Amino acid sequence: MIDWNSIEAAGCAVPEDHPVEELVRGLSHALADPDPLIRDGAAYSVLSTWIAGGVIDAPRRLALGDEMAARFLDREIQARTFAPLVLDMLVCKGDFRADWVSAFERWYPEEEDLRGYDAELGWLHAVAHGADLLGSFGCHPEVAPARMLDLAAARLTAPTVHVWGQLEDDRLAKAVARVLTRSDVSERDATAWLDPVAARFAADRTAVPVPAALGNCLRTLRMLYVFADRGVRTSPGAAPVALHHHEAVKVRLGEALDRIVER
Repeated sequence: MIDWNSIEAAGCAVPEDHPVEELVRGLSHALADPDPLIRDGAAYSVLSTWIAGGVIDAPRRLALGDEMAARFLDREIQARTFAPLVLDMLVCKGDFRADWVSAFERWYPEEEDLRGYDAELGWLHAVAHGADLLGSFGCHPEVAPARMLDLAAARLTAPTVHVWGQLEDDRLAKAVARVLTRSDVSERDATAWLDPVAARFAADRTAVPVPAALGNCLRTLRMLYVFADRGVRTSPGAAPVALHHHEAVKVRLGEALDRIVER
């Protein structure tokens, strides 16, 4: 049994008594464990440190990414929702496979278990974890920005009775804002993804009580308007970066919000 707490306490130094292959395999299993103290504790910290520091070499990182992409089909919710966290680490390191994008694209709008936090399983965060990966994929030069913007729209318009909590709407808004910082996004692509969102929720604007999906959408778009107005920080402590076509985005956001909430 690998003691991840001890490894973390030792500054994430690689233990000499375990092959790297065994360590990576153990970390992968830990990131799907139903025990939040295992899944979201030292194992997460060690994996993040080892990926960022290159302890895990490129072939093993790609294999790990393939495993995470397959995990979107896992029966266990915590396995599915921690897969995008690992993929995000890998993409930020510079690893990428088109198949990862496709697997994520199939899972994200279809995930029905949208609990942010569970008393037994701990953090699940499907919307927020997926949003972070959406933002990273959306900033990758091999992924068309419109593809991730359309995916955000699909997540927003997917039926749900779950009210997003734990800042999940803010995380999705920030992910979209990151995609919109790309200089190669056209004005049409920067705004057209809002059309199906406005159309979907205009019909719900008089519903009582307000449907959960409508409330989720409104909070996300309002935060996105703030990012469009003020810019978005793409890394902690960095200066805000302006969204490309930010004025056109603000106009279209205002029109969409007006259409959704007008009585």
